Amino acid sequence: MNTPPTRLSPFEVRERAACMCDHGDVCSSYAPGHALHLIQARMASATPLSWLDAVVETADAASGVLRLRTLDGDELSVWSAGGAALEAPAGTPVALHAAYDVLAVGRVLYNVAR
Repeated sequence: MNTPPTRLSPFEVRERAACMCDHGDVCSSYAPGHALHLIQARMASATPLSWLDAVVETADAASGVLRLRTLDGDELSVWSAGGAALEAPAGTPVALHAAYDVLAVGRVLYNVAR
């Protein structure tokens, strides 16, 4: 006698999926704001004209939200689960790649969600 395979509906599978950073571990997702994908980093470095210089106005390490002010005076808000808010306190100069949503804090790159 065979036991019929148990099948989960797509809804149940999506409900159970969670990035490891939700549990205090390293990001296991390349979704916006999570781990930086190698291709994303390469595309950002290959298109230097899309970088915007900015200064961090506020950084909330608990939520991962950074508020940036570009040199043109525009205000932007980005979120990163990778710890960008810990590395870039208020007053830190940063660069944001507008096309690929990469935040550069010194030489360290973060994937951000806008």
